[in-house]
Amino acid sequence: MAINGLGRIGRMVLRGALKSNDLNIVAINASYPPETIAHLIKYDSTHGKLDGEIKAVEDGIIIDGHKILLVSERDPKLLPWGTLGIDIVIEATGKFNHGDKAIAHIDAGAKKVILTGPSKGGHVQTIVRGVNDDALD
Repeated sequence: MAINGLGRIGRMVLRGALKSNDLNIVAINASYPPETIAHLIKYDSTHGKLDGEIKAVEDGIIIDGHKILLVSERDPKLLPWGTLGIDIVIEATGKFNHGDKAIAHIDAGAKKVILTGPSKGGHVQTIVRGVNDDALD
């Protein structure tokens, strides 16, 4: 998996993924330097300090020995999702919630895109857990 955008929602997705044995975050696309990202992940004013070791390296961050590649690209069509073998991208910027824009992640090589906000058009199905999540395959 990859996360596009590391604002509040992107950081919460990352924290949730770190608690799961089923999710593997391979890359994050964000415009901050690794040191800033490591700090933002480690310290959260609402959820507190992240347990475990986190450190910044030149091209990413390492959390408890697991390296996550950091990329900084504003155009999602240019992201290295295909090269990295990304199956799912979590779109957490809020800028690509229209189906026609979110498809850029597919063009970049991802197999699926999950929007963290409501779709603003295009052929995107809105799934709400506990309401219609049985529609997922």
